[in-house]
Amino acid sequence: PENDRLIYEETDPGFFMNVGGTRSNEWIMVGINDHETSEYRIMSASEPFAEPKLVSARETGLQYDLEEGGDIFFILTNADGAKDFKIMTAPASDPVRANWQELVPHEAGRLILSVIGFKDHMVRLERKEGLPRIVVHDRKSGEEHLISFDEEAFSLGLSGSYEYDTEIMRFSYSSMTTPAQIFDYNMRTRERVLLKTQEVPSGHDPDHYVTRRLMAPAADGELVPISLIHHRDTPLDGSAPCLLYGYGSYGITVPAAFNTNLFSLVDRGFVYAIAHVRGGKDKGYGWYDDGKRTHKMNTFTDFVAVAHHLVAERYTQHDRILAQGGSAGGLLMGTIANMAPECFGGIVAEVPFVDVLTTMLDATLPLTPPEWPEWGNPIASEEDYRTIAAYSPYDNVAALDYPPILALAGLTDPRVTYWEPAKWVARLRDRKTGDNPVLFKINMDSGHAGASGRFSRLEEIAFTYAFALKVAGKADLATTSGTHPLDAQRAL
Repeated sequence: PENDRLIYEETDPGFFMNVGGTRSNEWIMVGINDHETSEYRIMSASEPFAEPKLVSARETGLQYDLEEGGDIFFILTNADGAKDFKIMTAPASDPVRANWQELVPHEAGRLILSVIGFKDHMVRLERKEGLPRIVVHDRKSGEEHLISFDEEAFSLGLSGSYEYDTEIMRFSYSSMTTPAQIFDYNMRTRERVLLKTQEVPSGHDPDHYVTRRLMAPAADGELVPISLIHHRDTPLDGSAPCLLYGYGSYGITVPAAFNTNLFSLVDRGFVYAIAHVRGGKDKGYGWYDDGKRTHKMNTFTDFVAVAHHLVAERYTQHDRILAQGGSAGGLLMGTIANMAPECFGGIVAEVPFVDVLTTMLDATLPLTPPEWPEWGNPIASEEDYRTIAAYSPYDNVAALDYPPILALAGLTDPRVTYWEPAKWVARLRDRKTGDNPVLFKINMDSGHAGASGRFSRLEEIAFTYAFALKVAGKADLATTSGTHPLDAQRAL
């Protein structure tokens, strides 16, 4: 300890700090950030006691990330209004902001997610029109190429690389039909080698299923992406039940990835669909901006538009659509229940954020002030107050014929307190005009993420699926293979 030296100290409690070395072992990076601002300081690994050099001083809203590239740094940044990010370069010897040069310009609607630098190549992961893409850039020629995939909807990830001077990069791939796979890809020859495929203990044949990518026209003309899966033998004549999932907040993108749980329903003839509504970043940062604060209503109308489109394309019928969402996605469920109850045969709202106005008006709650950038501050702004009041599910429950609703909560949930869905359910039961059930289930041992045990979590999923089967009138049906019957009536 007597030989320890303080190199840098972060004094702002609102910022996080991390320290790490580059793959070439030439640099030590000190990264400092909060949720919307970042700052880097670098130092040579050969001089570990030197004062870290500031790259660009923190500026509220300015984000950037550094990736080594030999005698340069690649810089992924939203500087100069590049909402969907662009890639700059700067000399490694002096990478200050004044020396940044543009390499990959900003393109609205193409969100660059991450960058990895290699000796002869640079690889970026981006998302465009709701689909992820891996782009390989030849540093000598400037030529770029995409890695192609056959399926219509899928999920991609760049795996960590421990070598800098190599032609091989590693990535992950999965789709709603294809289990997770790990590939090595030769950036020069463009050959790929499959290293590993996720094992499904119960067995799985991707050829039995179909993954589709659709675009639903929204009320304002925007096209809302839909990812879906169905069994190859499921009739597409409008008779199939459909589980339609949505979230649409915080810029979170729901990937079209492999999920073994879904096959319990898909093998029983369900179509499973994801509505990539505004409020996520599926189509860039603008897609997020158009689904937050004063534009929040777009999230809800997009979801209803997706339901209409699935019916128009004869994947299902309105009375056979079960809508599902949790947390902020539970807000989506509560709002569409008030907005278009006739469009859905049932609704599952998991830990739903349904009393938005009351929560955002209570500044004493520790999670309220950090949420104002997402929803608006109804204390300080009359416009924000009126916007939230227009959609907050609890405040808009009316004398309507609601579809069957299942609300789930956790007693110790610190994010969405259990009394929010409890009071929402009470008001629904008091005001609804029809005979459809409004069910409320509280897990007395769980928080926001549900049950913690592996099998306890599976039991929660089975309960939700039992509700779906009951609503769809398939409670007495086994899977396509005739195994694993689920007695939904008993489960409920």
